[in-house]
Amino acid sequence: MANGGGGGGGSSGGGGGGGGSSLRMSSNIHANHLSLDASSSSSSSSSSSSSSSSSSSSSSVHEPKMDALIIPVTMEVPCDSRGQRMWWAFLASSMVTFFGGLFIILLWRTLKYLWTVCCHCGGKTKEAQKINNGSSQADGTLKPVDEKEEAVAAEVGWMTSVKDWAGVMISAQTLTGRVLVVLVFALSIGALVIYFIDSSNPIESCQNFYKDFTLQIDMAFNVFFLLYFGLRFIAANDKLWFWLEVNSVVDFFTVPPVFVSVYLNRSWLGLRFLRALRLIQFSEILQFLNILKTSNSIKLVNLLSIFISTWLTAAGFIHLVENSGDPWENFQNNQALTYWECVYLLMVTMSTVGYGDVYAKTTLGRLFMVFFILGGLAMFASYVPEIIELIGNRKKYGGSYSAVSGRKHIVVCGHITLESVSNFLKDFLHKDRDDVNVEIVFLHNISPNLELEALFKRHFTQVEFYQGSVLNPHDLARVKIESADACLILANKYCADPDAEDASNIMRVISIKNYHPKIRIITQMLQYHNKAHLLNIPSWNWKEGDDAICLAELKLGFIAQSCLAQGLSTMLANLFSMRSFIKIEEDTWQKYYLEGVSNEMYTEYLSSAFVGLSFPTVCELCFVKLKLLMIAIEYKSANRESRSRKRILINPGNHLKIQEGTLGFFIASDAKEVKRAFFYCKACHDDITDPKRIKKCGCKRPKMSIYKRMRRACCFDCGRSERDCSCMSGRVRGNMDTLERTFPLSSVSVNDCSTSFRAFEDEPPSTLSPKKKQRNGGMRNSPSSSPKLMRHDPLLIPGNDQIDNMDSNVKKYDSTGMFHWCAPKEIEKVILTRSEAAMTVLSGHVVVCIFGDVSSALIGLRNLVMPLRASNFHYHELKHIVFVGSIEYLKREWETLHNFPKVSILPGTPLSRADLRAVNINLCDMCVILSANQNNIDDTSLQDKECILASLNIKSMQFDDSIGVLQANSQGFTPPGMDRSSPDNSPVHGMLRQPSITTGVNIPIITELAKPGKLPLVSVNQEKNSGTHILMITELVNDTNVQFLDQDDDDDPDTELYLTQPFACGTAFAVSVLDSLMSATYFNDNILTLIRTLVTGGATPELEALIAEENALRGGYSTPQTLANRDRCRVAQLALLDGPFADLGDGGCYGDLFCKALKTYNMLCFGIYRLRDAHLSTPSQCTKRYVITNPPYEFELVPTDLIFCLMQFDHNAGQSRASLSHSSHSSQSSSKKSSSVHSIPSTANRPNRPKSRESRDKQKKEMVYR
Repeated sequence: MANGGGGGGGSSGGGGGGGGSSLRMSSNIHANHLSLDASSSSSSSSSSSSSSSSSSSSSSVHEPKMDALIIPVTMEVPCDSRGQRMWWAFLASSMVTFFGGLFIILLWRTLKYLWTVCCHCGGKTKEAQKINNGSSQADGTLKPVDEKEEAVAAEVGWMTSVKDWAGVMISAQTLTGRVLVVLVFALSIGALVIYFIDSSNPIESCQNFYKDFTLQIDMAFNVFFLLYFGLRFIAANDKLWFWLEVNSVVDFFTVPPVFVSVYLNRSWLGLRFLRALRLIQFSEILQFLNILKTSNSIKLVNLLSIFISTWLTAAGFIHLVENSGDPWENFQNNQALTYWECVYLLMVTMSTVGYGDVYAKTTLGRLFMVFFILGGLAMFASYVPEIIELIGNRKKYGGSYSAVSGRKHIVVCGHITLESVSNFLKDFLHKDRDDVNVEIVFLHNISPNLELEALFKRHFTQVEFYQGSVLNPHDLARVKIESADACLILANKYCADPDAEDASNIMRVISIKNYHPKIRIITQMLQYHNKAHLLNIPSWNWKEGDDAICLAELKLGFIAQSCLAQGLSTMLANLFSMRSFIKIEEDTWQKYYLEGVSNEMYTEYLSSAFVGLSFPTVCELCFVKLKLLMIAIEYKSANRESRSRKRILINPGNHLKIQEGTLGFFIASDAKEVKRAFFYCKACHDDITDPKRIKKCGCKRPKMSIYKRMRRACCFDCGRSERDCSCMSGRVRGNMDTLERTFPLSSVSVNDCSTSFRAFEDEPPSTLSPKKKQRNGGMRNSPSSSPKLMRHDPLLIPGNDQIDNMDSNVKKYDSTGMFHWCAPKEIEKVILTRSEAAMTVLSGHVVVCIFGDVSSALIGLRNLVMPLRASNFHYHELKHIVFVGSIEYLKREWETLHNFPKVSILPGTPLSRADLRAVNINLCDMCVILSANQNNIDDTSLQDKECILASLNIKSMQFDDSIGVLQANSQGFTPPGMDRSSPDNSPVHGMLRQPSITTGVNIPIITELAKPGKLPLVSVNQEKNSGTHILMITELVNDTNVQFLDQDDDDDPDTELYLTQPFACGTAFAVSVLDSLMSATYFNDNILTLIRTLVTGGATPELEALIAEENALRGGYSTPQTLANRDRCRVAQLALLDGPFADLGDGGCYGDLFCKALKTYNMLCFGIYRLRDAHLSTPSQCTKRYVITNPPYEFELVPTDLIFCLMQFDHNAGQSRASLSHSSHSSQSSSKKSSSVHSIPSTANRPNRPKSRESRDKQKKEMVYR
């Protein structure tokens, strides 16, 4: 007999006759032999058409061991393999089990229903009797319950308990239940594997149970399935639906045939392939094991399990019918197909390919294929694309981050776009950072586009992207947030609803802090008032490195500082942004600008060689010897109470001495250059002229290694003196005795508004009398006077209240002493009408044109006003601020502005010329144009329409300058710089202003634009005598739009923002540069403190906490401590046209100016604001200026230069306007003044200058009358 086709059917299915004889033998057993009658033989032969089967069935079989056939387990049953088939016996066992059980269930339900119907009436009668019996008993006693009812109740309770127990066992609610469910699934897969193994044998074959290992394993599996079936049956609420379940049908057609196989010693593959349907439960098993957690993964496993189980089950049926043949054809039309060939056949059938190499020959197989194509094709067309989509998108940006040993990583989330990421990576991964061993992990819920994906691939060694949300703890675990060094959150700066964006970022902070409270977070915030919500988070702690970069605060702060020092925004932006050095050989303005652009801000510990020296001395030594510019230090107070509090002091002056382990803040081009301040040794490097040769020497601080410096730092954290500190060894304490000093401190701290009053109590009394102190300590002393006598301290000068005319009972400053303050005013008291504004004759003021309405988002005008109301200005130096805009919008902002003095409101519109003339816009120092409606317009081309129209409106206006001067004199108010009777008050020393008709093009304007590409419309042509350039700083949305700001520049459209002329001149400012502040803050959180202090005028975390409580500044009485907080430096611009430094402006060196200003006036110079064409030999009419940051010592100065400097607070300026800190308003045109120019009048004899007076006046006029 051949294997496969007919042979397989003959040996397996053809054993039907033999199987029939065996059944008859088992029913007619004698003691020693078995006899088959002729009728049975003929009957058996009629069922088989082969003659061999007839003869085989009619023969008598005599076996000596047939007595034991009653117990087939202990005796072997002979298998007749002469073509007899017994497949029907296996199938009958399954069908009888299924239909027999179904009949019993239906019969039970029928009887139960009939019993319920029949007993319905009797039940009602019993209930009526119970009611009657209960009402007839007046005493209320109850009859005992019938014993039968108690038995029924007890029986029901026991069955319910068993049912509940079985339900718990199969529901995977307990560990035992989960183990049982997983075990059943695993055994089902094992039974399916056994089927795959047996499929290589004929469909029906004779096998000995005691010798067949696979049959024994399959028997054990099915015994377990039978027991599990019993549990499921007991736990089922509806037995009928349970009987018809897929899993139950699988058990019916797989478990009984196994027992038949053992009994008959015959194996039939039959319907064992139905075990493949168990694969449908694969996703449930994985969920029980907590492997599948996401919806996509569950859906993917569900689709795969359904598809594969259907595929394998259908292949098993084709394998059965094709290898057996059709019963009505006497199994003659079968074909030999392996199971895996059937699997291949089903796949090509579902895919509608149908190669034709394998096909069904039997009628049953073809009939099944007809129906299978309908369902299989639909399943293939729907399931396969969805599976491919889930697989394709699931793992591209999924997975988890694998931390690298010895390498830190940060997590960046929030608003992840090409612009924000490119700006961040450009600064974070800059080559000037020599210690960037940090991997950046981006987490965002939206997959990146192609451009952003390409950016990630270019930085694949240090950047990874994962798709997810920080609000999901599972995604936070994927990026290992608990081991991250920090988490940075970027904000969408151009969203329509800033408050909603801030709320989203605050929720991100809450989620991250809730997952890991100790993680350091640096987040961007759009609105200043939303920073208060961060203080509500318990684990938010700015002392541990958490920080919020408020874009509105910094943006408006930059604009405010530009009102005081034009070009400062460019300089500060370049300082906290990493720029590469680009060398240009030609003598152009770009050459000097790019040399300054390469400077950044760094920190480094100062060498022990500087210990005991004053701050100006160390600054001069660093600048001259080390080619470094130090602008601030981190100071640790010598007081026991504040010893653990570190404070940052910006240009504190000559009264402060450098301590051991002091951290300095430097401006340099490379981090390696700053190492010179740490390696400097006076013994080894004192005679070295080349700063590059300053490296670590052999005698470098043998007593103060890094470890010992850390040990010394811990002494500031313990509450005892350095001698008594247990953190230090006795040897170190002995060495520290010689270095332990106490120095007075009066400069305000950046991190601590309070001033150490006790530091001054320990200072030795001065030999100078109070009068001498006051006379010799002024900033107007001759340059040859001692620097130690230049410093004026409010706590060291008696009668300080007379100096400032302060009354201790009058509140003129806020509670911290950092800002000018006044009692809250109603908005009606500051509103001016046009006539009132015209009669006021405003001059030297700041006009803020604001577009907004009731529904506009708040800009946060407090951040614009606070820098202009810093307490290091004297009251008469404050510029009056006039807001021109919608009164409805300004009412919403007024709650944050009503505590600031010299603020007025003119209700109207910036597009009204009458309103602009009423506020004397031609006499203002700066005009700022802001719009709160930029992001509310969907059409980006119209976002800047209001700012553009306002700029065009102002520039097209004409003013009679003589009228404004006459009106000012008639009111008895002379604008600063116009009083010729006091030449010292004017930087131009009494130069006459000639009346002329000027246009608005000469008015300095700061315009905030959302899309500055529209700005070319503003640059209208004007006559030469009216000026062709205006002072303007423009906020850009797109950096490439900077090319449209100036029509006369030659910037390439692809030029980076910082290389363009508008940015170099300080007339363009893009908010994208603030993204660089994120990386700068991560590497050094003190950088943000420095920038915020310089920009905001002295805002501190303590002040932010106070504003968070009351949303307004709180007034405070003038105490020595609060008045001392006024004594802090501020940024100013120093003119070289006249004053004590005028001789250096005639070709002098910048280094000489630096040293002279530092020694004489404690002024720290850090940059130059130079005319663009100053390097040309021929005179030029161009009035544009550009920024030069930290020029070298030998840099040559020109008379028209303006010097950026950190100027000390002058207490004597409160008595007279003739002082150092007085803002001299030199004319920007013939009709206005520049508020950013300061001069230093001096009584000392000025050395002879090489240039004549006529040449000097000519240079003045070139600068002033432009």
